[in-house]
Amino acid sequence: MVDPLTENWEPAQVAVMEALRDWAVGFAELNQHLSTWMKLPTSDTQALGQIIWAAQDGDPLTPARLSRRIGMTSGATTVLLNRLEQARMLVRSREHTDRRRVTLRPTEAAQEQARAFMGAAGVEIAAVLRQADTGELGTAIAVLERMNDAVAQANDRLKHDLA
Repeated sequence: MVDPLTENWEPAQVAVMEALRDWAVGFAELNQHLSTWMKLPTSDTQALGQIIWAAQDGDPLTPARLSRRIGMTSGATTVLLNRLEQARMLVRSREHTDRRRVTLRPTEAAQEQARAFMGAAGVEIAAVLRQADTGELGTAIAVLERMNDAVAQANDRLKHDLA
């Protein structure tokens, strides 16, 4: 197996990794601004973002899936969900045939606040995406999908290796 830390890298490969790192840092900073906008702790905003995205994708989260996505214990996630529910940002429901299974849904107010923030904060990002041609977008999608698959494989392997 090749050691990725000692392998020789092409300058373009290094540039891609640095750009992805910078995107992650910038995205985290945007999330901090969203927290300020919504008057919530950063961890709550990160969780709410996951809940909103999952609901928009038609695959709402359960508390257990949310815990895995945000890297919190089930107890810490429960406390976080209680805060979001008290802030009227979240509704827990039992929609599944297994009535013990809880589904997390953002409230309309949470969605409206997040949408308003993205309208204000996403101007520059939207402009870049609109200016990119179809070929550029196709290449970016292909590389990012393979990177996401690689991250998923690494996470699955590490779950077993570190267990």
